[in-house]
Amino acid sequence: MKIEQIYTGCLAQGAYYIESNGEAAVIDPLRESQPYIDRAEKCGAKIKYVLETHFHADFVSGHVDLAKRTGATIVYGPTAKTDFPAHIATDGEELKLGKVTIKVLHTPGHTMESATYLLLDEQGKPHCIFSGDTLFIGDVGRPDLAQKAGSITMEDLAGHLYDSLHNKIMTLPDDVIVYPAHGAGSACGKNMSKETWDTLGHQKQVNYALKAATKAQFIKEVTDGILPPPAYFPQNVAMNRGAIPSLETVKKTGLRALSPDQLELLVESEGALVLDTRPAQTFKDGFVPRSINIGLRGDFAPWVGAMIPDVKQPLVIVTDAGSEDEAVTRLARVGYDNVLGFLKGGIAAWKSAGREADAVESIPAEEFSVRMKTDKLKVFDVRKQGEWAAEHLEQAHHASLQFINDHLAEFSKNEPNYIHCAGGYRSMTAASILKARGFHNVVDVAGGFAAIKKTGLPTTDFVCQAK
Repeated sequence: MKIEQIYTGCLAQGAYYIESNGEAAVIDPLRESQPYIDRAEKCGAKIKYVLETHFHADFVSGHVDLAKRTGATIVYGPTAKTDFPAHIATDGEELKLGKVTIKVLHTPGHTMESATYLLLDEQGKPHCIFSGDTLFIGDVGRPDLAQKAGSITMEDLAGHLYDSLHNKIMTLPDDVIVYPAHGAGSACGKNMSKETWDTLGHQKQVNYALKAATKAQFIKEVTDGILPPPAYFPQNVAMNRGAIPSLETVKKTGLRALSPDQLELLVESEGALVLDTRPAQTFKDGFVPRSINIGLRGDFAPWVGAMIPDVKQPLVIVTDAGSEDEAVTRLARVGYDNVLGFLKGGIAAWKSAGREADAVESIPAEEFSVRMKTDKLKVFDVRKQGEWAAEHLEQAHHASLQFINDHLAEFSKNEPNYIHCAGGYRSMTAASILKARGFHNVVDVAGGFAAIKKTGLPTTDFVCQAK
């Protein structure tokens, strides 16, 4: 028996490859099928099942293409309805895989079709669970994504989740290993650990949700403090229910090389958005006007999903040379299939063609500190609410990047707007958005709050303010 966790850090997502006696199963695969096929071929195994724990909201699964290419059966839990051929398993149904058995546990709560897959070893002993978004390490799945007006509420779903955990999962032996679909950084939970697996027994001791004394307390705790989900989540769910085009199909258009003239034409005729995926400190020195900067070397896909609400938005991309394929692939992972091409030769080709380039002023934290001590600056912190609450500059205003469009009235078109995040990634995204909205007097603080703290500028937090 072989179990492999295939963890993708930029999505905080775990897919799984299971193999026994020449038969394999893949759980919650990413959009690209070839890596799973390569794994199976290397071991001389045939992929028999593609197991989906639920209809994912934060990424587009590769289940349809993988099944088409391998002949595998797609499996979902009870109540799932798909637009493609799939086996809808019954609660408690057992699937044979070589010498091991995979038992389907219907665990509604995160979504109503959510399933946990219990792996029984060759002796029939419970070995591990693939818990999807039902149970995370340190957390449980958010219960607000599948609520429907007038029929089921977030509290209803949380109640289902409590029952699933207590009746189906927590009754299993403590030495059962928990393999979740996500880890820290995912928007599918609120308190996930950086660890990507654990034993069930340890989770019973440390997971706040599993320690809730009553169902009412559980519902209160798991529904408290949930942030609004990214706008692309329901669109990804809809895609995962349907016949998703293959990644190769998406790439045929997305990897089309564009001249500056062709790029401009697509912006004008198709309403394409220019997405620049280069690092922040490269982007700042010159970019196509009105570009949005979301760096490929950070949490790229989730931030694209947060900042570009419509997955059907036409895009043209600017990348470092050789990164075009990676950019198109990572966009497709979260459903952004409408990439119309990339700027051939990058920003150098744009400038060589005589086109105007924009830029963002970026200063080191030391210079920012000097300016703070001599002038009254307008400073914006674009980190998340929790980061801001923990500690922030006394004179800063809070304008979380994810909701920056709600704060536009607070920015000035006359005096400089100084922007920082934690390390410099998000602040450049914010700067590019402000530039595109007509706020040209923007100054990025390189290195973010981590660098600013070292200068000794006064900071505060909500606790200190309360005092």
